[in-house]
Amino acid sequence: MSAETATAGGRTMTASERTLQRRQRILGTVYLLAATVIVIYFALPIDGATQSRLVLNLPPVTFAIPDLVLPSAGTLYFMALVAAFAGAIQLTRGFGARWALVLGLVATAFVFAFLVWVAAGQSMSLTGLLQTSVQRAVPIVFGALSGILCERAGVINIAIEGMLLSGAFVGAVVASITGDVGIGVLGAVLVGGLLGALLAVLAIRYMVDQIVAGFVINILVIGLTGFLATRVLQQNQQLNTPPRLTIAPIPLLSDIPILGPILFRQNIFVYALFILVIVIFVGLFYTRWGLRVRAVGEHPKAADTAGINVYFVRYRNVIMGGLVAGLGGAYFTIGSGVGFEREMTAGRGFIGLAAMIFGGWNPLGAAGAGLIFGFADAIQARTSILGIPIPSELLGSLPYIVTIIVVAGLVGRARAPAADGQPYKKE
Repeated sequence: MSAETATAGGRTMTASERTLQRRQRILGTVYLLAATVIVIYFALPIDGATQSRLVLNLPPVTFAIPDLVLPSAGTLYFMALVAAFAGAIQLTRGFGARWALVLGLVATAFVFAFLVWVAAGQSMSLTGLLQTSVQRAVPIVFGALSGILCERAGVINIAIEGMLLSGAFVGAVVASITGDVGIGVLGAVLVGGLLGALLAVLAIRYMVDQIVAGFVINILVIGLTGFLATRVLQQNQQLNTPPRLTIAPIPLLSDIPILGPILFRQNIFVYALFILVIVIFVGLFYTRWGLRVRAVGEHPKAADTAGINVYFVRYRNVIMGGLVAGLGGAYFTIGSGVGFEREMTAGRGFIGLAAMIFGGWNPLGAAGAGLIFGFADAIQARTSILGIPIPSELLGSLPYIVTIIVVAGLVGRARAPAADGQPYKKE
């Protein structure tokens, strides 16, 4: 009877039904709360004649399309109505298996309402915001891919933050010394691989707790790069002036309205990320290599019995994860054309882990989750420039707030590889 409970009418309700009912009530309340916020804080303070202009063209423009001009108050009330209607249905009868789709719809309505409120009485480049979202998502998705490569083989990689930071540092210094972007990127990739090898040795050979090993690497990198930045780079600025990768628009594709500037008017890091997401997805789910990796991550003993070298697979994947994270770290300096600063990754490695979980340890899902976090980051950067009446401290914390909400909402729902974090000892 532990899996069941009696309702008021005498009918029994299973544990899954109780969970569904509780989620239905929580989501319904959240939808109604979102509608209330839109009305009280966004719509009511705005004059009825105010308009919001969302700019859809980003120079240089080949095929111009009209900007999106909306009545601010009317649009906000409509978005509030959508959220309230969804909340009412959710509380009364629910949406069944379509709850995730409705959640996405309400979240989109709330975000769009926020953008309309920000642009009330002025204009805001929607295409520029989305382009910035992709750029802000790049290191997060690199970090998520690093985590996927490691955790699909059964090794937890908490050291992504340190790998990103080391890649940023070494990439900046090597590129500054050589004046060659390619060599700088290569240095960043190699130092990420070295940290991956260190994590692999600690976690696989010596069976150190993988969480502890990851945090040790993070602390080591933060301390070492901070010391070198203060004692070496500040006194030798020529070592911290990396060349910047210029934008490389793809002919014809970059001229497509809206999508062109967002996806095809970027630098080589963004294109490399697109390719890497596809390659890792296909490799994990459609090749023998991926089958072996997933077997090791799910049941290493059975994989060993089938003739798969569990140690080799784990070593290889953790080192590969380090290489990917090092590449993502180079984006902070070489990809942005800025010098290295202490702790400049600002927790993006941990946000990458959240994107990995949100994406279900799937490269495509992680990329989509990374875009959500990148969008939150881009919003706080753009709205702080427009001078909206929200404290800058709250805006700056927006990406981290989104991370907490996403991870908290997935507790008990996301399923990691069965052997994730479990050391393996061959009998």
